[in-house]
Amino acid sequence: MKCPFCGNPDTKVIDSRPTEEGRAIRRRRECESCSKRFTTYEKLEEISLMVVKKDGRREPFDRDKMMRGIIKACEKRPVPMAKIESIVSEIERGLNNMMEKEMESSVIGDYVMEHLEKIDDVAYVRFASVYRYFTDAESFSKEIEKLLRGQGSKNPGAES
Repeated sequence: MKCPFCGNPDTKVIDSRPTEEGRAIRRRRECESCSKRFTTYEKLEEISLMVVKKDGRREPFDRDKMMRGIIKACEKRPVPMAKIESIVSEIERGLNNMMEKEMESSVIGDYVMEHLEKIDDVAYVRFASVYRYFTDAESFSKEIEKLLRGQGSKNPGAES
């Protein structure tokens, strides 16, 4: 780190500690040339992901919006809130790891459906009914048939 006082490129870290609830690191530094001290902050650079909607509009990715959609799908189902939060975090982490600046909403919806299918059939069908925008009973019925041909019920505590 270059000294802001004399421009010397050689500085040493005297103290380091987390700040901003662990999302940044505060470092006290001392210039090895002029001995003046200064503070720097190190943060993870977050990529702002834009979601491309079906109609072509673009909007910033909203973790809370995805969380609300999953909560709605899991309403009155035996899916713990901790599991929902885990799904949202896993999807968000996966999206950030892709390092894309834009993502089709359909890709994000597919990730959500993939996770819901593993934990609760009813939540999966609820989410699919909104996300896939079924236009008639036949297309909805085909989705349920596809689910039934799968590995059986994934519902916690479901009757056989």
